[in-house]
Amino acid sequence: MSVESRKFWRWFLSKLKNKFFLTAVIFLLWMLIFDSSNWISMWETKRNIQRLENERDYYIQKIQDDRRKINELQTNNENLEKFAREQYLMKKPNEEIFIVDEEDL
Repeated sequence: MSVESRKFWRWFLSKLKNKFFLTAVIFLLWMLIFDSSNWISMWETKRNIQRLENERDYYIQKIQDDRRKINELQTNNENLEKFAREQYLMKKPNEEIFIVDEEDL
């Protein structure tokens, strides 16, 4: 053990004789570990809330993008035709479709 850690432990053990200090240490340990709303579970809950808020923001943005695309498809026939051709491989009766896979290039 280093000199600083020895000094700390001597100081800590000397303070344990004080009943107020001992009570404070026991209280802090209880709040950190044993309590039903301990600080560790609160930290995990806050982290989970932050993750869920980020996920919510992502889905809100995704919904806005999809609404914009739906509005664009409903108002512009050229975009609707382009979407149908690209996504569903629709074609006019006298056309042929050639699918080029970019991975093969």
